[in-house]
Amino acid sequence: MKFTLFGINIMLPSDVLAAWVFTILLGATVVFLVLKKKRLGLIWEYMVTTNHRKIGILYILFGIIYFFRAGLDALFIRTQLAFPNNDFWVFQGEKYNEVFTTHGTMMIFFVAMPLLLGLMNTVVPLQIGARDLAFPFLNTVGFWLFFFGSIFFNISFFLNMTPEIGWTGYAPLSTEQFTPGAGSDFYIFGLQISGLGTIFTALNLIVTIVRHRAPGMKMTRMPLFAWTSLITSFLILIAFTVLAIALYLLMFDRLFGAGFFSGTEGNPIYWQHLFWIFGHPEVYILALPAFGIFSDVISTFSRKRVFGYPIMVLSVALIGFLGFMVWAHHMFTVGLGPMANTFFAITTMLIAVPTGIKVFNWLFTMRLGVIRFTTPMLFSLGFIPSFVMGGVTGVMLSVSAADFQFHDTHFVVAHFHYVIIASTILGIFAGLYYWYPKITGYLLDEKLGRWHFWTFLIGFHLTFFPMHITGLEGMPRRVYTYDDSGGLAELNFMSTIGAFLMGVSMLFAIWNVYKTYKEGRKVGNDPWDGRTLEWSVASPAPEHTFDPMPVVEEIDSFWFAKSAGKKLPVTDQVRATPLEVQSILPFLIGSTLFFLSLGLTFSWYWLSILSAFILFTLLVIRSLKDEREDHYGRRK
Repeated sequence: MKFTLFGINIMLPSDVLAAWVFTILLGATVVFLVLKKKRLGLIWEYMVTTNHRKIGILYILFGIIYFFRAGLDALFIRTQLAFPNNDFWVFQGEKYNEVFTTHGTMMIFFVAMPLLLGLMNTVVPLQIGARDLAFPFLNTVGFWLFFFGSIFFNISFFLNMTPEIGWTGYAPLSTEQFTPGAGSDFYIFGLQISGLGTIFTALNLIVTIVRHRAPGMKMTRMPLFAWTSLITSFLILIAFTVLAIALYLLMFDRLFGAGFFSGTEGNPIYWQHLFWIFGHPEVYILALPAFGIFSDVISTFSRKRVFGYPIMVLSVALIGFLGFMVWAHHMFTVGLGPMANTFFAITTMLIAVPTGIKVFNWLFTMRLGVIRFTTPMLFSLGFIPSFVMGGVTGVMLSVSAADFQFHDTHFVVAHFHYVIIASTILGIFAGLYYWYPKITGYLLDEKLGRWHFWTFLIGFHLTFFPMHITGLEGMPRRVYTYDDSGGLAELNFMSTIGAFLMGVSMLFAIWNVYKTYKEGRKVGNDPWDGRTLEWSVASPAPEHTFDPMPVVEEIDSFWFAKSAGKKLPVTDQVRATPLEVQSILPFLIGSTLFFLSLGLTFSWYWLSILSAFILFTLLVIRSLKDEREDHYGRRK
């Protein structure tokens, strides 16, 4: 079907039309259910809320939705690669490029990031005894910027303008000369809008952790998830700023004919440097919060304080610092020269040291512990050997001479997924099962949780382990077909079976949530016999927490108070009651940036100017709002 929209010719193939029909039907069903159950008030409540737990729920909800969308893309990729010279529907050539672009971009920016930020929003204030994040309004702005950035990226599919430049957006492929049309612009503006929201959230977390801890909670007494969230926030502040710079330069190249990454003055290598200065710290932005989750989970279900707490904190800080010194190992084949390659090879090997320290600390935490094999603990135990395998192949890739053989093959795909899925995704699953009672008040079914764990873990290894071999056999990444030679057919078919097994595992998770809510059995404050402060408040965590404020006297203070049969000491000399602030302004700010970007994408400059004026007006309105408080949390 072809039609013209504001002078733009749009052609919608059958798959896009099917997506439109499905989305309209789904939307109509949701609206019907909302109206039938009269839950419009709940939707409005979440649209205007500034409470950290509700914002965390929104992050997690949309992260899970996008996880299924990106997972379907992965299944399309694996179906196309299941057989040599395969002709699967339309997923070849340009369409295949679109699918692996959306898969990678969605998984990194719109799945892993929001799920981790959702857990940070929900848990970190509770762990450190804060009433909320330091700037609740800014926190809400950060979420709606993420939301509208993700929507902007996703509407490209419904307009048959999906970007096809890979999640890395390499120039010169991403410049107007090689990918004309609006597809790449959806990538650029989608990441710009959502990335700005991520930066705001990182600033908020830094101020919250540094300034809003409970009395007595020195930084040397914070839970490790709070520590990893703090260091991750500093990484976000630097890395996402560099990404924003790269995206702005690419935007000027595409929209206004600048030559930063092309022409006689520009150079596409500049994009690689800027992207990977962001891209490799991003690996640790995704992994470090998961390390914090595993530390808390392993400590709780081993009934032991985490082994070597100071060294754990130091190793996290070292990983964050060294993360900015390894980016060019992605560029060994570019031709930077032997000195640069040697330097980045050494720093890449060096970063394995603090990472290895953490693995041994987790093992020693479990040693002589009273281990309970709950679902969160199983995901944590599955992480350790899986992540170590990814680390071993990372050391192999750090050898610049060997990287010439490994580069741009399925070996790199296998390594990347062994690192990200083993750390981030397993960490998110562990965190969701662990803190689900604190988020919702319900405890997920353990039997279904085990089915989810085993099917996902087996499917994960079955998918990506064979890719090491296909990569060593020379199968390149980013290709949609291959010939039947070197045993590639059998190994690719195994990977496809594993991918579908991972997909099946998520059905157990869906059924688990449905069964839990259907049975409706609420749990108490502390179903896991936890060690940290979040387990001292009600489940789900109310908006008014820590009133009166607890006094922390040591690491795992809540645990040791319980063990001694005492209650945590408290004080009423510190403010605890959160401000009951609701505002529609964050939603409007995010939507105006959406329309501003839409105007720039299609050269509707009148829309961009109007949106910019409305945005400026909204910021002025916000600046007139005085929410200062006195020492006890009362409005001045």
